[in-house]
Amino acid sequence: MNIALIAHDRKKELMMELTLAYKIILEPHTLFATGTTGLRIMEATGLSVHRFQSGPLGGDQQIGSRISENKMDLVIFFT
Repeated sequence: MNIALIAHDRKKELMMELTLAYKIILEPHTLFATGTTGLRIMEATGLSVHRFQSGPLGGDQQIGSRISENKMDLVIFFT
């Protein structure tokens, strides 16, 4: 399953908590994230994450294009 993980600045800590708590469940899936969020997830969990640009540089749009092409199965977005 392709899973996109996106968190606005004030929610990045919450995303780290979620990915740590569900690391075993997330591990077999292909994970995608915007730049900063992806880096923080990788550092906190050791999970492999395909990183797009940072959100302000177009990462949200890059993930959005994958969604519009039906290439994402799940999006977790903390606003």
